Amino acid sequence: MNSLILTAASRAIAALMLLFSAYMLLRGHNEPGGGFIGGLIMVTAFALYAKSFGVDAARRALFLEPSHIAFAGLLLAVLAGAAGFLAGEPFLTGLWLFLGASGDDKGLPLSTVLLFDVGVYLVVVGSVLALFFELEA
Repeated sequence: MNSLILTAASRAIAALMLLFSAYMLLRGHNEPGGGFIGGLIMVTAFALYAKSFGVDAARRALFLEPSHIAFAGLLLAVLAGAAGFLAGEPFLTGLWLFLGASGDDKGLPLSTVLLFDVGVYLVVVGSVLALFFELEA
């Protein structure tokens, strides 16, 4: 595309969209948002970049093949679900680890729910970008 305005603005807009995507991912397991919505926002940022600079430039900016990203996300989501199963609970049961917990301070909570959300995020990004790149090419 030869739009000077789109080309000039797309880098800044895409960067802001990537930050907003990470924000939506991280707030998702406590409030609305999460891996699916965050992933779609990231895909939209790369789609804007691809429309401005071409699919090859967007693929180079992504660094990895979209199918590899989707596979890694699926593996992470399954591992997050299996963690509950390995702890003697049903599959996909959320488990929490509190780093730095002492006394009244609960520390930093890390959960398998967050790992599952990151897995969903990566599956959405990888699968939708693979589809988008193939349609654009």
